[in-house]
Amino acid sequence: MKISHLIASLAIIASTTLAWILLGTALALRTIESSSSMQAEVSGVWGPAVSQEHPQAWFETPNAPGGKAVVLPSSSRIAIDLASKPKRRGLLWHRTYDVDFKADYAFTNPTKIPQTFYLSFPLPKDTAGLHGFEFRLGDDVDPSQSIPATSGVVTRAILLPASASVTLHSAYRTRGTNTWKYQFPDNRRIAGFDLTMRTDFPDINFPVGTGSPNKRHQDPAGFTLVWHYPDVLAAPAIGMDMPKRLNAGPVAARIAFFAPVSLLFFVTIILLIGGMKGIPLHPMHVFFVSAGFFAFHLLFAYLVDLLPLIPSFAISAAASVLLVCGYLKAVGGNGLFHIALPAQAVYLVLFSASFFIDGLTGITLAVLGVITLALLMFLTARIDWKTFFIKRPSALPARTA
Repeated sequence: MKISHLIASLAIIASTTLAWILLGTALALRTIESSSSMQAEVSGVWGPAVSQEHPQAWFETPNAPGGKAVVLPSSSRIAIDLASKPKRRGLLWHRTYDVDFKADYAFTNPTKIPQTFYLSFPLPKDTAGLHGFEFRLGDDVDPSQSIPATSGVVTRAILLPASASVTLHSAYRTRGTNTWKYQFPDNRRIAGFDLTMRTDFPDINFPVGTGSPNKRHQDPAGFTLVWHYPDVLAAPAIGMDMPKRLNAGPVAARIAFFAPVSLLFFVTIILLIGGMKGIPLHPMHVFFVSAGFFAFHLLFAYLVDLLPLIPSFAISAAASVLLVCGYLKAVGGNGLFHIALPAQAVYLVLFSASFFIDGLTGITLAVLGVITLALLMFLTARIDWKTFFIKRPSALPARTA
């Protein structure tokens, strides 16, 4: 191989790198545009993230600041069912879900005289509608008293005898996107609180600023999680992030941006081992190999608009392997084909597939780099580098069938 051919090959790889940068940038911009427009559309149909606040009550007394004494539930029994219902719009999966909320809160009159209690239950804001809404105090089932005010809070008054208790029952079904939360506007002291959450997905993740459950049980369908606050100061909020799905746009963009690494590894292997076998490779061969690698990312970038992620990846990889390995077999026969096929399977297919798993790409790149270095050091240890770059075979070796 001539030094001039090596420089020309590097220039071709650099030009292909520029093409990959342009493709990755175009994919990233498409993803951003799709995310901004489709997120508003999905939120309009499914509603935003649902956040339920802890209820409270108060009674009037001159002994409290502002003439109102705030009373939190003496016990709370809450059941949450979360069902992930991801929806795809454009290049992105949106983390939509259904939630079924049921709760029983006990309020106790802490004084030794009867008091008129005003119980308020704040409804989630800006939802896609509350279905099957229930709100009742004790045995009262009159629905006409359960209409929320314009502030989105249902308030009822009840006369409680001294040290007596009343149970507030509430339930509804709704849907939202991304995250569900249960928050404590006044979390100074939360007592007798139990929340049981049932998910139909195994990939659980708690939002930043929320507490982890006291108990968890996994079954084939998902998790049962229990938060128990018997008497807790500064009780943390409770929440659940919906599971993430592989989004075609971001994955395709990241694969395109890292593609030059796989091509550089592949071309290095082909040039060195091909040179050792006496197979002369010209910069034009490198050009067509680079074009074959680029074909994978170009096909993948636009197939994901029409097909699911995995079939798009498989079709694009098969097309690229057929182009590159078929071409190198035509150039150098089976000797070059037997090098190219496993090399492309590792450096293009396996390396690109690592982007499907968060956190796996870096270690995959490091391992491939070390293995490639060890292989090249072993194979080239006895090469006379003074003559390697001026070696000029007169003809291609005979091709084998």
